[in-house]
Amino acid sequence: MVAQELSSRWGLGRARDKFRGRIVEGRARSGPPGAPGAPSPPRVAVLCPQTYYNDAGRSVGPARGSYHLALDHVLVVHDEIDLPFGEVRARLGGGLAGNNGLKSIKRELGGADFMRVRVGVGRPESSDPEIVSAHVLGRFRESPDLLRGLIEQAAVAVERAVLSPGEGGEEAAP
Repeated sequence: MVAQELSSRWGLGRARDKFRGRIVEGRARSGPPGAPGAPSPPRVAVLCPQTYYNDAGRSVGPARGSYHLALDHVLVVHDEIDLPFGEVRARLGGGLAGNNGLKSIKRELGGADFMRVRVGVGRPESSDPEIVSAHVLGRFRESPDLLRGLIEQAAVAVERAVLSPGEGGEEAAP
């Protein structure tokens, strides 16, 4: 949902199938195009792996290689059950907290020093693996307005990282 929001905001157009995923490319503009004296917006590619989540590295790794990206120029947006619903945090590197999708990405990228935007979806009250799995893979139970706010907040965090790189450290997005 965040990838769709960013593609729409940036006017990236239609996605195509590549790298075991759906990818769209263009420029990450933050306002009307062509403002006089404004620097050219950075080129971006938004990739939505079409693998199983736990195998996302098999999509992300080849894409990174094809674009010859430094590891710190890869940004992964992912849900985070250890953050309350509605909280969004961005950081460069860090631990994987048992997240098998991030483990796969680290393995395929050769390191964990990639940018992450962690999107809080909250943790269910039970620690039963089937309940946790159903929580993460199921539909959101929050209202459409709350969900829309979460997507907006995550998109802003991604834009901040892409358009203002170098603001490392973990911080909550406004």
